[in-house]
Amino acid sequence: MKATDLTVLSWTLPSPEAADALLELVDAEAFVPTVWEDVETGEARLEIFLEDAARAEAVRGAVRGAAGLAGVALPEGETGTLPAADWAEAWKRFFHVERVSPRVVIRPSWEAYAAAPGEATITLDPGMSFGTGKHPTTRACLMFLDELAAGDLSRPVLDMGCGSGILAIAARKLGFTHVRGFDYDPDAVAVARANAALNGVAIPFEARDLAANLDQGAVVLANILGPVLIAHAAEVACAVLPGGALVASGILEALYPEVRAAFEAQGLRETRARTIGEWRTGLFAKPLEA
Repeated sequence: MKATDLTVLSWTLPSPEAADALLELVDAEAFVPTVWEDVETGEARLEIFLEDAARAEAVRGAVRGAAGLAGVALPEGETGTLPAADWAEAWKRFFHVERVSPRVVIRPSWEAYAAAPGEATITLDPGMSFGTGKHPTTRACLMFLDELAAGDLSRPVLDMGCGSGILAIAARKLGFTHVRGFDYDPDAVAVARANAALNGVAIPFEARDLAANLDQGAVVLANILGPVLIAHAAEVACAVLPGGALVASGILEALYPEVRAAFEAQGLRETRARTIGEWRTGLFAKPLEA
């Protein structure tokens, strides 16, 4: 895929906490924001990279709306352009082979890696879709998935909100035989399909809304923002087969009790949780039907 110039929208916020509060209310299915913390000033830089410049005004409006709901004072913001040659090569300075769980290793295509026996090596280049294995929510999901892969590998796996496809691809590489995924964003689905092909695995990825999902899995992966998980707790819980497991992520630690309560109200039970930085990921079990 040929790289194109990116439109960059950016805002300087007073703190990472202010940025996190805003991100909890941003529609992550519409665009993927990035936050950088200035360790010297304590400020946070919110950036959004768009391949389609025509979407800029709508995205600015969405960020303003989220800031208003979060009670965050949003500055005017800046708009710039990142030339294709710059961003296409800049990724290579920051992404290297990295182990994210005992058996899962992520490598960019430009670096060679000799996998040890039993390792699941995923070739994944950074793109415009969320999920390179570096974000705490993705790492926690991969850790839980690695542990779940010690059990019955014939259990069907469903990746809800697949993004780059990294979780579904990891599931196949870890030995799960039946893996499916979907995402609201057709562009993310296209990226996930390309990444699956790059890794030599066949995974059906589809474009559809979370509320319209009819698929089920004995292992369900839902790396979605906390407010979305709360709003769609019934649909997510319904996707978990009786006796199955749910990995719920994308949740700021402060909001996690509400997410847990929402799933408990649907009959799921938290068995474990993992916190990395400000983010908390839960592993839930669905009881067998009587």
